[in-house]
Amino acid sequence: MTQRIGIFGGTFDPPHLGHLILASEARAQLKLTRLLWVLTPVPPHKLNQPISSLEDRLTMVKLALKDEPNFELSTIEIERKGPHYTLDTIHLLADQNPKANLILLIGGDSLHDLPAWHRPADIVTACHQIGVMRRPGDSIDLTALEKQISGIKAKVKFIDAPLLEIASREIRRRASEGLPFRYYLLPSIYDYIIKNNLYKKSKT
Repeated sequence: MTQRIGIFGGTFDPPHLGHLILASEARAQLKLTRLLWVLTPVPPHKLNQPISSLEDRLTMVKLALKDEPNFELSTIEIERKGPHYTLDTIHLLADQNPKANLILLIGGDSLHDLPAWHRPADIVTACHQIGVMRRPGDSIDLTALEKQISGIKAKVKFIDAPLLEIASREIRRRASEGLPFRYYLLPSIYDYIIKNNLYKKSKT
């Protein structure tokens, strides 16, 4: 039986319940054999944004995956020099798993922005499928995307999941402003953020 490997990349700053629910739905609906959480050290599109240390984010992802045997942490991008382009990651994983089907998991906002990514047509070619995890209220015109990236329409599979408006940036904002954010996260990750004073505007 051919393995179906999901590639779920991100900065995960922090990893939250929305990530876990969407990853779980992706695994079930796309019948994934394995689901890799690929932690990106410094994504090319976030070079000018403040990002928590790799050590903190790595620890938080490990906490998120600790009790879920169906999810795996992948350090494939940590182990090589940047820039860390999605296409390169897919090729490396394909080399490591030559007989597997690789399914790229992205959000609806990322699908909308895909034409601006590094070599988007090659990304579509390199993947067996592209699983799209939609956010509430997003609008995706696959016909228009097909005109920009040939072949994408046949590769996209939408993932149905509860409407979750949780976003890492919102959690960071709440933490920085002293607003409640406990229930957006696993307790272990919330405790880690509090203990290490992450996301505060000024650390004391």
